[in-house]
Amino acid sequence: MNLIQTNAVKTVLASVMMAAGITSASAQTITAAHEAAIREAKQGTIVQLPGLLTEKMSNLDYKKVVMPGPQYIISDDPEYIRIPEGIALKEVVQPGSVRLYVYNVNGVKEPAKIDRKITAVIKNLGTGKMSIKMLKYSSQKPSTNYFQIGKQGLAEYFASKPQDKVRTVKPGEAIPIDEQLEKNIVKYDELVHGFYEFVVDQPAEISIIQTDPGTPGPKALARIKGVITSAHANAGRGLFGVSNYKVTSTSAIDTKNGPVAMVVADGDKDPWVLGTDASLGVEAKLAGNYGVMYNMEIKWKSTDGKALALVTWNARSGDNKWCGGMANSMVVSKGKFDDGIIQLPSDKLITRAAPEAILVQVFQPSANGEEQTIKLTYSPPGASCLPTPLIFIPVSVQ
Repeated sequence: MNLIQTNAVKTVLASVMMAAGITSASAQTITAAHEAAIREAKQGTIVQLPGLLTEKMSNLDYKKVVMPGPQYIISDDPEYIRIPEGIALKEVVQPGSVRLYVYNVNGVKEPAKIDRKITAVIKNLGTGKMSIKMLKYSSQKPSTNYFQIGKQGLAEYFASKPQDKVRTVKPGEAIPIDEQLEKNIVKYDELVHGFYEFVVDQPAEISIIQTDPGTPGPKALARIKGVITSAHANAGRGLFGVSNYKVTSTSAIDTKNGPVAMVVADGDKDPWVLGTDASLGVEAKLAGNYGVMYNMEIKWKSTDGKALALVTWNARSGDNKWCGGMANSMVVSKGKFDDGIIQLPSDKLITRAAPEAILVQVFQPSANGEEQTIKLTYSPPGASCLPTPLIFIPVSVQ
């Protein structure tokens, strides 16, 4: 084939990819060994795909819409709370639903490493009694195993159901949001990870506090003046304007066109959400979109009779020492395996670097090649570097 013929083929291929909603990138070859490895793998396990995983893979185009959702607060800056007692975050919410993500570490080492408590407190700012009801609850034991906490915490959040108990808070009164955080002893370098959704019917003030283990959070709130200064060097803190996205592919994946990647939470095509840090009175950026829910619907079809495998991988393993591992949890629709929540990976704590990938699901082709819809609930995994691409790989059915 001469150069003119080669360029003509490339032009035709580019047109096909554009029609399929796929941006041009280097083509990846799926070998028989790749397909065999995927077919033999159990859901959630690590699968070896040498030569296939790259950030230069063709990208699937999608559209993203902000959906109604709770007021969203995250506390992750300062991530390491270096002073023995202080408030890491203080934000006001209005009546309605609230999502709160607590991700803070006992960082006290001067003059000595000491045990602490990191707790979340809510204060009724209204003139009437406030009711608070928990809709989703995920609270992990403090640990230095950040990957396990992030993976487990997200899975528990997905699985949690509304609680029957409704607590009442008097005007001006403050109570712990999570009684378990009040009981936990947090040792040096241990992460406190809580992920909650609740509803209130009065305006309220939410504070994240580090104090000594013997002091109740509401008592510490009453005596602490001011909020710890943040340099906004970590994921972020504050009240953010987006908590839920709906993401849909602009056109259907066709297995005949080879593998394709879908990338969200990269800070580029999918920018970081913005909010405010009330304590500083400045705009805040949520670097990572951690805690934001991506409800995905991806169209696909098989015109060549192949199935479509979904894997994910740690694309940023080489960036720095903090990016050496990735662990996640997702909700995925039915395929070869049942639908539901899956911890990734399920057979190990983390996945490290290519050629390792994690098998999320294998979707079977329809009998007549009709278009189908894959449904996923994804949220950027805490403790992991981003993005964590979703890779769709055609595989032969055997």
